[in-house]
Amino acid sequence: MTATSNQNQKTQPDEIATRIARDEQGIGRIPTGVSKYVIPFIAVIWSLFQLSIASWLILDTLFIRAIHLGFAILIVFLSFPLFKKPRLGLKFLAGTNQIPLFDWLAGILAALASIYVIIDYHGISIRHGDPIMRDIVIGMILVVLLLEASRRVIGPALPVIAVLFCAYAFLGPHMPDLIAFKGISLNRFIGQMSMSSEGIYGIPLDVSATIVFLYVLFGAMLNRAGAGRYFIQLALSILGGFKGGPAKAAILGSGLTGMVSGSSIANIVTTGTFTIPLMKKVGYPPTKAAAIEVAASTDGQLAPPIMGAAAFIIAEYVNVPYIEVVKAAAIPAFASYAALFYISHIEASKLGLKGMSRKELPPVLKTFLSGVHYLVPIVFLLYQLIVLRHSPEAAAFNAIWIMALIMLFQYPVRAFLKDEPAGPAFKQGIIDIVSSLASGARNMIGVAMATAAAGIIVGVVAMGLGGLITQVIDTISMGNIYFMLLVTAIASMIIGMGLPTTATYIVMASLTAPVIVSIGNAHDFIVPLMAAHLFCFFFGILADDTPPVGLAAYAAAAIARSRPIPTGIQGFMYDIRTAILPFMFIFNHDLILHNVHSWLQGLLIFAMACIANFAFASATQGWFISRNRFYEIPLFLSVTIILMRPALIAGWLGVPHEQRYWMYPIGLGVFGIVYLLQRSRNTEPVLN
Repeated sequence: MTATSNQNQKTQPDEIATRIARDEQGIGRIPTGVSKYVIPFIAVIWSLFQLSIASWLILDTLFIRAIHLGFAILIVFLSFPLFKKPRLGLKFLAGTNQIPLFDWLAGILAALASIYVIIDYHGISIRHGDPIMRDIVIGMILVVLLLEASRRVIGPALPVIAVLFCAYAFLGPHMPDLIAFKGISLNRFIGQMSMSSEGIYGIPLDVSATIVFLYVLFGAMLNRAGAGRYFIQLALSILGGFKGGPAKAAILGSGLTGMVSGSSIANIVTTGTFTIPLMKKVGYPPTKAAAIEVAASTDGQLAPPIMGAAAFIIAEYVNVPYIEVVKAAAIPAFASYAALFYISHIEASKLGLKGMSRKELPPVLKTFLSGVHYLVPIVFLLYQLIVLRHSPEAAAFNAIWIMALIMLFQYPVRAFLKDEPAGPAFKQGIIDIVSSLASGARNMIGVAMATAAAGIIVGVVAMGLGGLITQVIDTISMGNIYFMLLVTAIASMIIGMGLPTTATYIVMASLTAPVIVSIGNAHDFIVPLMAAHLFCFFFGILADDTPPVGLAAYAAAAIARSRPIPTGIQGFMYDIRTAILPFMFIFNHDLILHNVHSWLQGLLIFAMACIANFAFASATQGWFISRNRFYEIPLFLSVTIILMRPALIAGWLGVPHEQRYWMYPIGLGVFGIVYLLQRSRNTEPVLN
């Protein structure tokens, strides 16, 4: 085999992973010639528009949503061909280097249909609820082209679900009695979907247009500036010397980048190309190396402040300040990450691995200082959100302009220190800023399409299906809250296999979050609305590595040269520790800090949640400090239950609810017993 072919074989996995990420981030077509400047130009204009409405430009909310959708849908038709492969002998429909006239026309028509509510705003306001023929035609064009754009950028799952809901809305009277629905007219359907703020232009699209865009843009700027690699180098310098160090560094690095990227696949391509080879180098099998990166990158969407862009939609749906969502998600998110660190340690112990030598690692202080300026806008963002309590959009906008200043001056400062000319350095800074404006907009089209298309489903539900859904789910679950939660979890993962996290959350939150609350109340079990929404959100995230469709597993497997399905299965086995958390906080509201206002109480709950997750991880991974015996698994699970649900154990023992935390010593004692049992056995590491 020649050197060239060796090089091609070596780079192919990275190219596959990059292509998966590129498709997710809106770069499905790379035109040549003059047209190659069109998409970046439109994307930059879109970013400038979004920055304007966050600062000086005041527009009606409906106008903002419509323009946001118009930009997104135009970029989709220009960026993604009709087919990925040539069909029907029409190669131009799958072309990746030219934008065919068909897509130009479709994109412009879709954009005009999106802003029709602005063009004829006065007329639509007058005839609200009574559309004329022109309204119906343009509304139908918008619905059809929106679903087609969604299919191109996020796959067929969401459009198919939306079409089924639309069909059900019209065919409801002909359904069996259990699911029969009175049905709707075409006039009402179009009025709801394209002429009001209860359908396509609903709350999800509003959050995408006013908040999420700014955070995605901020993440794109950080990545373009070099923060992603800095986080990995910093994590490696701190943790690389520990047992299984590269895996721990991958987890920390993915957590840091995931906080701002909000995308598991982008996370994998950013961090995994560096960490997966290092994990393999110290002895992790390819499948496990890829699976650790999958679990770490997927859970990056749990970490505040972005949380996969869904945090802001949760705040709108639950009608609470954004900081309350962060507060509720904090313990489950960080306990999940702590358990993943623990799992990486278990795997290293099972395999008898060591860390990297200090000579192979970057120096900690020098590495930290080399990119400390990247931490400034992140710390400033968190300071505004948590301390000053600024609105999410104001905090993001202020962090963006600080990030822009850093991008503009970081190269000139380096040039000055190296006694190099400042002109080219300033030019590079400007190029980076413009490029990040373009990439930030492209990264947003998936979210914009998901929120707009999901708005169709939300609109159908709002037309009278909500009560019927509650009745159907109550009948299926037979009023059993445990079975209903299990059905909801499975449905979230199945639907989420083909959808972005944000779309999965919107669909499931619209269908099941109110049902969880209402059915719980009907059986004298109080479920906070926040807990129900976070339940749907968590299981939507877990779909990213659920076989057979988990794209995150495919991206990581491409880098590690492992098989995607086993990688997804292994990643899901690692993520089981995350899957138990939603079931726990539904029944133990302390875990989402509901009515918890003391820092000491919160830290105690967090510590116990981490230990409970460690015990559960030991039970599922078959290892603690040595290989488990069969009788130790029930002990680990009992520790998990006692520490996660102390009120349940207190109730069994007749202890008042206010004294439930006295159950913690019991759980810790059982954990200590298992430790002593395994410590007494001198088991050598078992190589897999």
